[in-house]
Amino acid sequence: MSIVEDEAEKSIIPFNEFKKLDMRVGKILAAERVPETTHLLKLKVDFGDQQLQAVSGLAQQYNPEDLIGKKHMFIINLERKKFRGIESQCMIFAAEDKQGKLALMAPDKDIEAGSKVY
Repeated sequence: MSIVEDEAEKSIIPFNEFKKLDMRVGKILAAERVPETTHLLKLKVDFGDQQLQAVSGLAQQYNPEDLIGKKHMFIINLERKKFRGIESQCMIFAAEDKQGKLALMAPDKDIEAGSKVY
């Protein structure tokens, strides 16, 4: 889905709905390509009190080994989904420009894994 299509589907949500999102800083412990896919990476992420798995379409712009040890922002209470039979338990924050270039969202200072994002 392109940014333009995505924007057309957006609507204003009540603040109480937004507050339901549990957004946290997570440290990527492991990253690997999902076999037989060109876009998917499987990430193992530490949130301090728990470890979750994310499946994300980052493989064409990020090497798995470059993500290990990095801290990024995630949503950890979304409905779980399966991609190629692998359960994604959280979602990494990324920005995408009009050319399809991705940038992962990361804290600007060192902060411990599991810290809440507001």
